[in-house]
Amino acid sequence: MTASTLALELRECLSEIVGGTVPAPPDDAADPQRFFQQWLAERNLGLVPIENADAFDWPGRWIALVPGADRRHAVVMFGSPSGVWFDPGGAYREDVPIDAGLMLTPLDLHLPTSAPYGTVDGVGTVAGILVAPRAEAPLTRVESVAALPGRGLQGDRYADGAGTFSAAGRGYELTLVEADVLEEIELTWEDARRNIVTTGISLNGLVGRRFRVGPVTCIGRRLAEPCAHLEKLARPGLLRPLVHRGGLRADILTEGTITLGDEITVAD
Repeated sequence: MTASTLALELRECLSEIVGGTVPAPPDDAADPQRFFQQWLAERNLGLVPIENADAFDWPGRWIALVPGADRRHAVVMFGSPSGVWFDPGGAYREDVPIDAGLMLTPLDLHLPTSAPYGTVDGVGTVAGILVAPRAEAPLTRVESVAALPGRGLQGDRYADGAGTFSAAGRGYELTLVEADVLEEIELTWEDARRNIVTTGISLNGLVGRRFRVGPVTCIGRRLAEPCAHLEKLARPGLLRPLVHRGGLRADILTEGTITLGDEITVAD
């Protein structure tokens, strides 16, 4: 199997299912499926592994991974029992077992399909800046910090490749969270473990959009949803009150210095 071939076919299959063009993962992507998962999350979508895919049938589209002569292939299946809907590599054979399967599904059925995370206008403000030198280390408040494109904030664990989720792909260079949410659930800025605390702007609407924090241009990747790791470091019971309110994961596109009081504005 060559990762580039499987990545190409996965991209074509996903494009067929979503009805639009899915971007290609970077050439150096170690795990193309993770890249696609993160891109889909920007659209309230995810890929779920199918158990016992060789016996699976579904009156809808799903992706089968099948072995070929020298590599694995991705095929879109449909129906109960399922047959081939789309086979970009011409690899499917009825006598070849399906190795694995993937189902494209919404992350949250309660969100609308159009602009699932809402829209945003107006101007926000940087109320707090926090960094930590390594994974699980306490966060420290600073008055200003250098933003490093493709890395993160200077002095922060993710800029140095020392974060819990370092090398995991898109959306790990910068995290933001709204001060009002933290105040409501009585969670300190340090325990929230986000880099930028904001006021005056709805961060969810920045998913998939370019925005500026002071002089620095960023792009919102997906929501910074709560997880068991956050509960472990902060306190139990944070999952439910922080669902869709845990902030924003973003990447940094241009360099500059972010300072307390900087404005946050939509750039596109």
